[in-house]
Amino acid sequence: MAEAHLEGKKVVLANGCFDLIHVGHIRYLQAARKKGDMLIVAINSDRSVRRLKGPGRPLLPEKERAFILASFWFVDYVTIFHKTTVDHILEKLQPDLHAKGSDYQPETVPEKETARRLGIKVAIVGGPKIRSTSTVIKNLARKFTSTNISTTSEQPAVKQPLRKKKKRKSSSFYGWNL
Repeated sequence: MAEAHLEGKKVVLANGCFDLIHVGHIRYLQAARKKGDMLIVAINSDRSVRRLKGPGRPLLPEKERAFILASFWFVDYVTIFHKTTVDHILEKLQPDLHAKGSDYQPETVPEKETARRLGIKVAIVGGPKIRSTSTVIKNLARKFTSTNISTTSEQPAVKQPLRKKKKRKSSSFYGWNL
C-alpha cells in the first residue's frame, strides 16, 4: 500500500462476510470503489462468519467468496481475516478510507476508534439497506418449504425461452433490471 500512496492513489478498505453475494453487496462495493483509486476487500473467514452469524453459515467457503469478489472489475485486492473486526488490517494497511455499508452509522462502526487514532476516514456507502443475506436465506427457505419439491418427476420440466431484458435509460447496472 505504501507504493499506492507514493503514487498518490487513494486506498479504500471495505469488509464483510459476503456469504451470498446480492445486489446490496454490489452497491456497497461499487460505492466504496468510487471513493478512491484502489479497493481492498477484506472478507471474514469461515470461522469468523460462524462466530458472527451462527451455525450453518457461511453458505459458501471463504476461498470461493474471495474468488467471486476478486472477479469484480471494481475490486483490486481481496484478503481473508479470522477476527470479527478489521482493526488489525487498518493498522497494517493504513488505507485512506474505511468504507462500511449502510447497515452502520458512523457511531456504530466497530473499528471507529482505530480509524480515528490512525487518521483514517470512515464513510458509510452503498445507499439504503434493502437486502441482507439472512433475509435472502429466509426467503429461499420459505419458498422451498412451501412448495412440493421432488427430486424425481414423472414429467420433464418444460424450458421457457429466454427473453432479453429491456434496458433502462438511466441504469447503472449495465442493462439488468433489478
